[in-house]
Amino acid sequence: MSDDPLRYHVDGELVPASEATVSVEDRGFAYGDAAFETMRAYGGDVFRWEAHADRLADTCETLALDHGIADAELKRRVDETLAANDLADAYVKLSISRGVQPGTLDPQPEIDPTVVVIAKPLPRGGVESDPVHDGPAALQTTKTRKPADRALPAAAKTHNYLNGILARLELRVTDADEALMLDPDGNVAEGATSNLFFVDGTALKTPSLDGPILPGVTRATVIDIAESEGIPVEEGTYAPDAVREADEAFLTNSTWEIRPVATVDGISVGGEGGGGEGEGGDDEGVAGPLTTLLSRLFARRIEESHYDGERL
Repeated sequence: MSDDPLRYHVDGELVPASEATVSVEDRGFAYGDAAFETMRAYGGDVFRWEAHADRLADTCETLALDHGIADAELKRRVDETLAANDLADAYVKLSISRGVQPGTLDPQPEIDPTVVVIAKPLPRGGVESDPVHDGPAALQTTKTRKPADRALPAAAKTHNYLNGILARLELRVTDADEALMLDPDGNVAEGATSNLFFVDGTALKTPSLDGPILPGVTRATVIDIAESEGIPVEEGTYAPDAVREADEAFLTNSTWEIRPVATVDGISVGGEGGGGEGEGGDDEGVAGPLTTLLSRLFARRIEESHYDGERL
């Protein structure tokens, strides 16, 4: 019997993490032919499950991956994984592949899907919580660009992350810790694993989903919070210089929530005193006023919705 403390959900069964396996002939392994969602659980429940489930369904539709599993059943497996690991606050990843098929590129219409849920502990979220990320980010524009949407649909969150991996590999010769990726026309798109926001004194700005941008769940939440506070939000097309010259910038994803940006291509965001070197450290002193406000409002929303407002 394994002493592995973690349990993962594999095809309907909870197994020790060290024994969790899929076939080497699985199309998710062979071709990256699989859909996934990265989520965060607070207080024992996944944040915005419905939004994640909808995006997962959209990805599966794009892939013509008809797995036949109801959202309620997928949620049950996620909840079982959290409970089996006694996790209230956690990173959660749900993956669905087309399963094992003959070794040809052509997908077969009849599938026996592989469904995997993994969960790992994270600190408590909400008010007065510690950030999960390693401090304010140093962004570096990469030569690797996002492909056009008609070449690789940006809204489909699949196991094929080669584009982002190539961008992250470029960072090895710099002190940066996140890639700033451009679209085929040279406009700002997103990070390798994050959506981008910036502030220029007129509005909170973020690249439009008309470009090759993943429709991030945290991205949508930040926009909703900003609009509810009467903060102007603009979704548009922006040149890299707009981000380099911004007063503030930050990144979003489900795990990081809101991560301030300290530098872009070695330039301190916000000018003098705006970002230092961007290597770790606290968010305080780097995050601009709007970033700080949105972070606090985001934390408050989590506190109210997942912890019954116990720290308010």
